[in-house]
Amino acid sequence: MPRSSTANPAANPPINLQGNHACALGAIAAGCRFFAGYPITPSSEVAEKMSEELPKVGGTFIQMEDEIASMGAVLGASMGGVKAMTATSGPGFSLKQENLGYGAGAEIPCVIIDVMRGGPSTGMPTRPAQGDIMQARWGTHGDHAAIVLAPASVKEAFEETIRAFDLSERLRVPVVVLIDEVIGHLVETVELPNPKSVKCATRKWAKVGDESYKPYATGKDMVPAMSRPGDGHRVHTTGLTHWEDGFPTQEPARVDKMSRRILGKLDHHAAAIESFEAVKCSDAEVLVVGIGVSARAAKSAIDTVRADGIKAGLFRPITLWPFPEAAFVKAAKKAKAIVVPEMNAGQLVLEIERLVGGRIPVESVTRIDGEPMNPGQIETAIREAAK
Repeated sequence: MPRSSTANPAANPPINLQGNHACALGAIAAGCRFFAGYPITPSSEVAEKMSEELPKVGGTFIQMEDEIASMGAVLGASMGGVKAMTATSGPGFSLKQENLGYGAGAEIPCVIIDVMRGGPSTGMPTRPAQGDIMQARWGTHGDHAAIVLAPASVKEAFEETIRAFDLSERLRVPVVVLIDEVIGHLVETVELPNPKSVKCATRKWAKVGDESYKPYATGKDMVPAMSRPGDGHRVHTTGLTHWEDGFPTQEPARVDKMSRRILGKLDHHAAAIESFEAVKCSDAEVLVVGIGVSARAAKSAIDTVRADGIKAGLFRPITLWPFPEAAFVKAAKKAKAIVVPEMNAGQLVLEIERLVGGRIPVESVTRIDGEPMNPGQIETAIREAAK
């Protein structure tokens, strides 16, 4: 769905808010009552804010011994019936990947905030980057469903964290909120809604005492009801391929059916998952595609070149994965060239090249020096592409 902004009559007075803090407040508003994490720059403010806010609403904050344990604790809390979240940055995100795969395979709802920094390895802890774009989609092994949301402002960090919980609960899938260090540490004046006015889904629960209950049996929505501990169900949860009863199986027909159902549920609910922003795309002959601070820089560059008669536009995937393919194709309908600015060696550009299939020239604009993408770089690329 395209992004549109409307005034919220239930909003509180404007406040100055940091992006990382906005993620924490969004989680609280969505009903998150458990956070387990390990300090890591530049995401630590998310954990710090959660440690302040969770006790106020009867929630639990735990600083774990490492990132692997943090992800495990979040999955355990979620299986216990609580909305749960963790936050990290690139190196810690790498450590979480095995447990993320478990969450995807066992269909355990949870939210992960990843505030990107320079890499690889420990890289540049205090400098911005966008190097986790592909890790967020393909970091864990095997075929798995993945939802990744990419806010580009402080207000969006708040809103998309709420939406992350909504999608995670409705579809029983881990959801990643992916922001770069600039957005995480950016302070903007925002109006946040009264938490009591925020609507966020809660997972579908199995009927109490239902003796016919199977933990992975589904209806038309392709999402199984979840058992709440103490409700009288016999449940087996495993990371192995399993059948509707939850027990491991390697029977080909059952493995195929269950795997395709877990993957297919995202396609089935695509309309609820996809979100994007299209800026001046209706006549755009040069289309810029970017996320986070790169997209913010692109908006300035587009205004500059349009003043000189160059028809440029911006397509910004707010839902980064699954990529909003149909919306992108529509936005690129009149494009004669595409420019993809990103703070890595070229990751998002691979998806754009796949969708374009060689029909339109695609220019990759990269930055890997620890500095934010700036409008001048994008402006230069647009002018070159428009020749």
